[in-house]
Amino acid sequence: MVDLKGLAEAIIKGDQAKAVHITRTALEQKVPPKQILDEGLIAGMEVVGQRFKNNEIFIPEVLFSARTMKAAMALLEPELVKAGVKPLGKFLIGTVKGDLHDIGKNLVAMMLKGAGFEVIDLGVDVPPDKFVEKARSMGVQLVGMSALLTTTMPAMEKTLTALRQAGLDVKIMVGGAPVTQAYADKIGADGYAPNAAEAVTVAKCLIAA
Repeated sequence: MVDLKGLAEAIIKGDQAKAVHITRTALEQKVPPKQILDEGLIAGMEVVGQRFKNNEIFIPEVLFSARTMKAAMALLEPELVKAGVKPLGKFLIGTVKGDLHDIGKNLVAMMLKGAGFEVIDLGVDVPPDKFVEKARSMGVQLVGMSALLTTTMPAMEKTLTALRQAGLDVKIMVGGAPVTQAYADKIGADGYAPNAAEAVTVAKCLIAA
């Protein structure tokens, strides 16, 4: 029987070749895709998230793990769809208008995928109307906005206002280096996370609320 603990370990270590090999073998051995996801990919990324939160590992290691997870997910995703496995929720993410920074946003997107969310990434410099349009057309439950510059933070409030005025039933999360819990409260966001690992925890809480 294939070793899904080994898959989790490969994710933690960022060993892409091993992760892909175990995922492929598990699928060939007819291991249920949901089990591979839960016991291999998600289990591994949870450890990565916890270690990142505890400052035991840093962004480069997290990126290695996230890329490894992405490679394994490429094999797993079609099988999850065939098996009718539903994601935890749909999460729309983007860097707000005027801001071209995306490392933090990409990290959050990867960590959310690793936790079982379906992620729609709008990229950078995203105007409020695009957030609204995609949130509506994709039927998302969560919207995440990122900003790295203090000068682009007002775009978060504009986007949040646009989403609320559109009457969309979505929970809104904000993050980025200059963003604080106090700012999130001030503009009326539903959630704030200081880092990618915390973003997963907040997203899970909001989807369960």
